[in-house]
Parts: sequence; C-alpha cells; structure tokens
Amino acid sequence: MTENSNSKKNERAAFLFLTVILAPILSVIIVGGYGFLIWITQIIVGPPTG
Repeated sequence: MTENSNSKKNERAAFLFLTVILAPILSVIIVGGYGFLIWITQIIVGPPTG
C-alpha cells in the first residue's frame, strides 16, 4: 500500500512542478525568443512595409 501512495505523491509533485514552475518559464522563454527574433529580423531587414 505504501508503494501506491508514494507513486501518487511523486505524480502530484511532478504535476505541480510542471504546471507551476516549468510551464510559465517555458512560455516566457518561447514568447521572449520569438519577440527577440522579430526584433533582430527588423534590425537586419527593416520594418515591414504595407
């Protein structure tokens, strides 16, 4: 019975780590990286013309 409760405890800890820590950090990195890419592209190529 203790093996099952340890497994559930580990699973809950992993879920909390993924949702509270890893997902927000990855979101900031991805959005920031995309914004940096657009910024550098506009410096090199110039702003888009309409």
